[in-house]
Amino acid sequence: MEIRPVTLPDVPYDATSVRPEWRDLPRRVREAISLRLGSPVVAARSAGGGFTRAFAAVLTTEAGSSTFVKAAPLREPTSEWYAREAAITHALPDSVRAARPRWTLAESGWYALALDAINGRIPSLPWSRPHVEAALEAWSTAAAALSTPPPALNGLPHLPEILRTEMSWWSLIESGHERMPSTASGTIAPSRLRELAALERALPALAAGTGMCHGDLRVDNVMIDKSGAAWLCDWTWPCLGAPWYDTVTLLVSAYASGLDVDAYLRPWNPPPGGVDGALAALAGYWLVRAADGPSSASPHSRQHQRFSGTQALAWLAERRGWPSP
Repeated sequence: MEIRPVTLPDVPYDATSVRPEWRDLPRRVREAISLRLGSPVVAARSAGGGFTRAFAAVLTTEAGSSTFVKAAPLREPTSEWYAREAAITHALPDSVRAARPRWTLAESGWYALALDAINGRIPSLPWSRPHVEAALEAWSTAAAALSTPPPALNGLPHLPEILRTEMSWWSLIESGHERMPSTASGTIAPSRLRELAALERALPALAAGTGMCHGDLRVDNVMIDKSGAAWLCDWTWPCLGAPWYDTVTLLVSAYASGLDVDAYLRPWNPPPGGVDGALAALAGYWLVRAADGPSSASPHSRQHQRFSGTQALAWLAERRGWPSP
């Protein structure tokens, strides 16, 4: 296989966040968190990755303990996401390598979630082979454990329905209900619109499944610990579907890193047309979102979406033998 050049995002994934510091939280919220921690907070290391503007930091206490704490005002949707994450991570099987919740609290109009602190970091791009293989091993173990979802997590949404309602942008563009996003200019999208839309429409049936998927598996939702093992973070958007789909979403950044991503995918046995459909749908979603105006999330979210969308589209073009525009 011809060696591809490495493509990197404008901003490293461990430096995308824009968050309040510990001192920015209301005094009563800080006091309540410190009380639950059992000792005064003497250091706070803010999470550099992620795109929400909510508080997220490893808090170290005077007693020497470290805990990862997320917090957001109750009036903001992020607080609901954190509450969902608390319930989901509490229910995960022991074999799933993910931080577990310690406690939650509501104080002065804020919600806080405390999780086990992982002594590790987001994988650097370009991905190294050991790191991508560790991430795939962690996801393979998790997917096997979640092939029958925990009973406590009844009512999860189905991936095919998510794909139909939220990730059918090429079909909307083809039908004239949406415009071709400016972020797709200079790509193969305008000349391959009909094929992209057809791949997108065929995907939901191919991605159906009864196992629990992570739903947002990407490089900045992985942590590599000191032993080289990978942990899977931010269990906020799980759904029921085929696990190979999450593997595709994780490997988009590995494609940009020049790795042989199709070789990594083979053990997952995706159905014919499934990977191409996933790449088409992901590219459409990310490129349309990247063309939106300023976001209430981190200002770096749009560049992440453009980077991810163009790389998904490039991977798809390579797989299908589409020449560059």
